Amino acid sequence: MSKRSPGKPRLAVVISHPTQYYAPWFKYLAQEGAVELKVYYLWDFGVQNRFDPDFGHSLVWDVPLLEGYSWVMVPNRSAYPGTDAFSGLDNPQLLDLLADDPPDAILLFGYAYRTHLRLLMSSLPRSIPVLLRGDSHDIARPSHLRQRLARLARRFLFRRAAAALAVGTANRQYFLDAGMPPSRIHMVPHCVDNDRFAAATGDAAEQATAWRAELGIRADALVILFAGKFEEKKRPLDLLHAFLALRDEPGMESSGAVLLMVGAGALEGQLRACAGDRLGTDVILAPFQNQSRMPMVYAAADVLVLPSHGNGETWGLVVNEAMNMGVPCVVSTHVGCAADLVEPGQTGWVFPAGDREALTRTLRSVVECGSAERRRMGAAARSRVQEDYSYAVAGRALLEAMSSAVSAASSSGSRR
Repeated sequence: MSKRSPGKPRLAVVISHPTQYYAPWFKYLAQEGAVELKVYYLWDFGVQNRFDPDFGHSLVWDVPLLEGYSWVMVPNRSAYPGTDAFSGLDNPQLLDLLADDPPDAILLFGYAYRTHLRLLMSSLPRSIPVLLRGDSHDIARPSHLRQRLARLARRFLFRRAAAALAVGTANRQYFLDAGMPPSRIHMVPHCVDNDRFAAATGDAAEQATAWRAELGIRADALVILFAGKFEEKKRPLDLLHAFLALRDEPGMESSGAVLLMVGAGALEGQLRACAGDRLGTDVILAPFQNQSRMPMVYAAADVLVLPSHGNGETWGLVVNEAMNMGVPCVVSTHVGCAADLVEPGQTGWVFPAGDREALTRTLRSVVECGSAERRRMGAAARSRVQEDYSYAVAGRALLEAMSSAVSAASSSGSRR
C-alpha cells in the first residue's frame, strides 16, 4: 500500500489504455497537485506496437504517454485484448488492487466491458464513490425495442455510479435519458493537449508549407482536410463525392480547392477508385501521420471536414485539434461535438448527416466565404477550445465533481 499524502484526496482512474488525449491530462492533474492520482490501465495499446484493424497496420504513438503521473498496467487475461468487444477488457486483479490501496473516489472511463461491469457490480461502489466518464450519445439511435431495453439496462447500471462526468451537450442528454439525476451530472468537457498544439504553431506553419509542396499542392490552394481512419462511420466517401460534385460545378474549377485526405483504413481502395484521374491533382491521399506531425497536418489546411454518420462519432477530438491550429470545421449533425464546438458562421459549419448534396452546398459556402472570413472563424475556433475546452477547465470540473460525490457519500454514512 502506498503512503498517503496528508489532506490530499486520492483518485484512482480506470481506463482502457494510454491515449494521446488523456495521458497529458493525467500528467497535468498530477503536476497541479490538488489530487493524488493513480491510473489503472487495462490494455497496453498505444505504448506497445500493436495492430490497429481500423488503420490496417501496426502502430505505437510517438508522443510520451506514461510520463509525469503514477500508473499501473493491470494484467488483461482476454484472449483477444481490445476495445471492440465486451470481453476485450478482462482484468480480474483490478478489484484487489483497488481494495488494497483504496482511493477516495474512482474515475471509471466507460462501462461496456467485462472489467467495468465487474467493478460496477462489486461491493466497491458502496464504499468508494464511482465517477462515470463516457462520451456516448443517442443523436442517431433509432427508438426501437432493443434500444429501449438497452436504455433500461443502463438505467440500472448507472445507479451504481455516484456521478456522471459528461463531455458535452449530447452526452449529458444520454445520461439524462438513462435516468441519471441532473444534480449528479457534471460537465467535464472533452479536450486535447492545447499546450502541445500552441507550442508547435510556428514550426508547424513552416513544415506545412514544405509538406504541401511535396504533395504537389499549390501555395495558393484552398485545402479541405479529412484526417482520420478511412472507415464507414466517418463517411470519407461522402466527402469525396461531395467535393467532386463541387469541383464539377460551373466556376468552381478556378476556386483552387483541393481535398487532402490523410489516414488509412479499409476504404482506401474505394477512395482511390472514386477519385479516378483527379487523384494526385484535385484529390490528394496522404498516408497515416503520427501524433508529432499532426500540428503540421492541420496547419496545411484551410478547413477540416468530419462527415461522420451514426452514433459512432461520440465527440470528434480531431475537431479540438484542428481548432487549436486556427482551422474552422465542417461537421455533420451526428458528430458529438457539433452542439458544443461548431457554431455555424462563427467557428464552422454543420450539415445534415448523410446528405451529400447538403455537404456539397456547405463546401461551396466554405469556398465562397473567402480567406479573410475563414481566418476570422479559425481564430474564433482557437479561442473557443483554448478558453473553454482545456485540461485546466476539465480538471477544475473533475475536482468539483469528486468533492461533491465524496461529501455526499460521507454524509450518507456510506464511507468506510
